[in-house]
Amino acid sequence: MSYLPNPRHLRYLCVLADTLHFGRAAAQCAVTQSTLSAGIQELETQLGASLVERTKRRVVLTPLGHEIVARAQRVLRETEDLVELARSHQEPLVGELKLGVIPTIGPYLLPRALPRLQAGYPKLRLYLREEQTVPLLEQLADGRLDAVVLALPYDVGEVATMVLGRDELVLVCPADHPLAAKDRVAPTDLAEAKLLLLEDGHCLRSQSLRACQLSSAERHEVFQGTSLRTLVPMVGNGLGVTLLPRMALEAELPRDGRLVTRPLATPTGAREIALAWRRTSARDREFRLLGKELAAALAGAEST
Repeated sequence: MSYLPNPRHLRYLCVLADTLHFGRAAAQCAVTQSTLSAGIQELETQLGASLVERTKRRVVLTPLGHEIVARAQRVLRETEDLVELARSHQEPLVGELKLGVIPTIGPYLLPRALPRLQAGYPKLRLYLREEQTVPLLEQLADGRLDAVVLALPYDVGEVATMVLGRDELVLVCPADHPLAAKDRVAPTDLAEAKLLLLEDGHCLRSQSLRACQLSSAERHEVFQGTSLRTLVPMVGNGLGVTLLPRMALEAELPRDGRLVTRPLATPTGAREIALAWRRTSARDREFRLLGKELAAALAGAEST
């Protein structure tokens, strides 16, 4: 008589594949090293194949082991989705939820959104991770995150999305800069401007170039920053101009009047804030409810 693999043993294998170390894998699984090793050996016996090569110096997965890990990850995600589906029909937004957010949104939206969520859903345990868009989407795909808050337009692949609202991009420049005299700034006005933008990897960089109708910034760019908090002082020191999302203005702009903002005279001068999750997730209803709360917080941020 054959038996199906134990989900616990599949998890042991997946964690071992991630750590390539029996001791660290056992610690992550909250079991002893001997328990983890025995579980993987039992899995190999059930499948009738070797999945892990054990040496004194390192752990190596066999080719079949790599394929089993990929399939096991899908099985474990679907098993978790079954539990979450049942839980969501009892009471929404209860228990653990791992949410990713990009750096140009998190510091400005979350301070408004988190109190709303805590008040409305006190049983929700929200775990947050801030990273750039590409690693967040990778973590969403492999199940390390449940949902992601990001900015569009961006190629997010085969995920479900819910648009939470629009966030206008505005020019930030010194009060004595020639562009400060304009009511609205057109892309042609930026042809000779020295641009201060975020470094590659931030979606706001490509969205800013799109708003300026520039295919690249090589002829215009003088500085690449790691965060909006880095760019603003550079503008204040007269080194150039930048674009900021409107949601960030209250937190990032100094209040001494040295810097001013001007709207862009372009239809592409805005980004859409969106919530994304796996199409296969059983928590679709919950994520849409979460999206409504985030959208309400975003609307409040835009009105200030």
